[in-house]
Amino acid sequence: MLEKPKILAVVGPTASGKSALAVALAKALDGEVVSCDSMQIYRGMDIGTAKPTLTECGGIPHHLLDIVEPEAEFSVMDYVAAAEAAIADILARGKLPILCGGTGLYLDAVLRGGVLESPGADPTVRAALSARAAREGNEVLHRELAAVDPEGAAAIHPNNLRRVIRALEIYMATGIPKSEWDRRSNLAPARYRAAVLGLTFQNRELLYARIERRVDEMLEMGLEQETRRLLERGVFDASRTASAAIGYKELLPYLRGECDRAAAVAELKTATRRYAKRQITWFSAKPYVMPLAVDDGESMRKYEEIVKKAMELCADAWSML
Repeated sequence: MLEKPKILAVVGPTASGKSALAVALAKALDGEVVSCDSMQIYRGMDIGTAKPTLTECGGIPHHLLDIVEPEAEFSVMDYVAAAEAAIADILARGKLPILCGGTGLYLDAVLRGGVLESPGADPTVRAALSARAAREGNEVLHRELAAVDPEGAAAIHPNNLRRVIRALEIYMATGIPKSEWDRRSNLAPARYRAAVLGLTFQNRELLYARIERRVDEMLEMGLEQETRRLLERGVFDASRTASAAIGYKELLPYLRGECDRAAAVAELKTATRRYAKRQITWFSAKPYVMPLAVDDGESMRKYEEIVKKAMELCADAWSML
């Protein structure tokens, strides 16, 4: 039997230093980076998604950045297909694929061999459901979902209209609840020997300080102007995946004249911290994620020790897979 191909993944909360570590490991292990971020796929959404710059890429090829327009639909299935193609290409050239990002759902789908073939988006059904939500309210659609998929509905907030509509869309097309599709997909065998590093902070306040700095830096780089351009394009329509991107939606009330700038920035920082907490919860619950503390990564000497520790963890994981 052929041995499954070896890959590496660097995951963790936003602003934890995933991109920098992935580049360092790519240089040490002759690898290339595959983005595992649900928003960095979109062209023109650069500052708000913390998309790595040419300098930050450090000469290492990065895949799955800027591959679709923000008006386009892009599902987990789409990501799995694109990621598997990128991984196959990297492996064919004798390099190590290194997935890097904080979208746990995307990583999980790749590691378990891809989700089963659920139906693609139906623009007609989606538009009809969106129109009903506008007329009758989100709760009406959420109750309909609860009637056919109580497990799925319990996991989705009524105000998360995009996910509610997607779950109803799947049921209407197949008669099978989305929760059952998810359960079946978890039975798929893993296709790779994956060493997954999860960046952690033993002192959570250090992470929050990094988040504060990142938001300030994004604003200095022109996040407000980038958000305004995307707003004028109509990118932030509630039915579009890109509209859920943290970093933009918190500034919209300010750009629409509904609040002052200070309030919008404060909300952006709060929302980013909350998102980091959700990422921490997701990755800490995954048994395949190996925690790697990076509290001391600000100093060069300590960072070199972190890179060395990361390589040791990967070697140990691959030896056991």
